Amino acid sequence: MDILSLVGLTLALVAIIGGSIAKGSGVDALWNGAAFVIVVIGTLAAALLQTRLKVFMHAMRILPWMFSAPRIDTEETIEKLVNWSQIARKEGLLGLETLAEQETDAFAGKGLQLLVDGTEAEAIRNILEVDLSAKEQFDLQGAKVFESMGIYAPTLGIIGAVMGLMAVMQNLAEPDKLGPGIAAAFVATIYGIGSANLFFLPVSSKLKNSIQSQTAYREMIIDGITSIAEGENPRNIETKLRGYVL
Repeated sequence: MDILSLVGLTLALVAIIGGSIAKGSGVDALWNGAAFVIVVIGTLAAALLQTRLKVFMHAMRILPWMFSAPRIDTEETIEKLVNWSQIARKEGLLGLETLAEQETDAFAGKGLQLLVDGTEAEAIRNILEVDLSAKEQFDLQGAKVFESMGIYAPTLGIIGAVMGLMAVMQNLAEPDKLGPGIAAAFVATIYGIGSANLFFLPVSSKLKNSIQSQTAYREMIIDGITSIAEGENPRNIETKLRGYVL
């Protein structure tokens, strides 16, 4: 669990709700059904228009990463790669066949199977880098869905505010309705700017950071497996992989 995401989301709600109360507007002033429809539904509509269904569904699947990113244990993986190199040095690459079948990490397992099959180091690197690049790009497309929503939301907020003011202008003959009407109009602006800067854009950045960490982790696996294929000394392999530990 990423405690910073939880704290950040909580503080965002406190900032908006607490700020409204402190300014004397109260919590009720933050709710407006029309503004919600214009901003939230409109932002969702814009995101759907620009995104393929497969990418949008992937974006929803990776959203939980902001609270719980895929587990990455660099130290454990380094130990595993060094162990593989020691086995390969003593028993040959075929000695890794059983481990390849038991490996739970699909990416590492694929590389290990390529090793067992006797694939050249350069070919292993090329194959795994294609897999890595494809996954990274697909994950980034998912993260950019939230980035795009963060771009559209403020604009939809302005549209909502303008539409609200248009309604106010139609009631100029009734002064008692002007104050509440103008206040309601600007709720849409709060929804748009608030959701963009306190949710959509931060979520996108958080997901991109997680994707970057996963990419670096898989690059380490590629370096480790290709080093085994090249017959490097296990101690040298460990020294090289330690460079990925931050």
